[in-house]
Amino acid sequence: MTENEQLLARVAEKARNTPPWGWASLPAPVDAATLTRAEAALGFSLPPLLADLYLRIGDGGFGPEYGLLPLLDGPPADEPAAVVQYLANRADARKDPHWPWPEGVLPISHWGCAMYACVDCHSPQAPVLLFEPNADDADHAWFIDAPSLTEWLRAWADGTGWYEQTAEDMDLAPWTDVRIRTTRTGA
Repeated sequence: MTENEQLLARVAEKARNTPPWGWASLPAPVDAATLTRAEAALGFSLPPLLADLYLRIGDGGFGPEYGLLPLLDGPPADEPAAVVQYLANRADARKDPHWPWPEGVLPISHWGCAMYACVDCHSPQAPVLLFEPNADDADHAWFIDAPSLTEWLRAWADGTGWYEQTAEDMDLAPWTDVRIRTTRTGA
């Protein structure tokens, strides 16, 4: 069994044993056609591990705090799906250049208070970024949550993520590529 297979098995086990926040039950996984539609709407492919989460475990509802967003649609009705949120963020960024949204940075989990965990789908490591807009400054709103989706999922499965710590223990490094990535891609 590969390292990714082992991680997926651990995540699936925890997902089955952790009640999904605001969901009646863990949603069924998406099918390949849904993944294809999502990637077509986004204009880029999901990292293989992220695709496997949706294809093999469920269409959101599991993971840190409120869990993964559904991919294209689904419960809870008050939370937009990842693709919908990404497209809305990109459209808003075109209207307000002071708050750019980098291409390929897919919001995957809502933390509340307008904060999102996002995967950089254009990076081979698929780092997880924290978007925290409450600083009122786009240059200081992005942080590196985990250097890879693999490490982010391991931290959740192990109960060692920053969100498990006290606020004083939270010390995330800034994601300094935000201006490079938004200038190059035009928001």
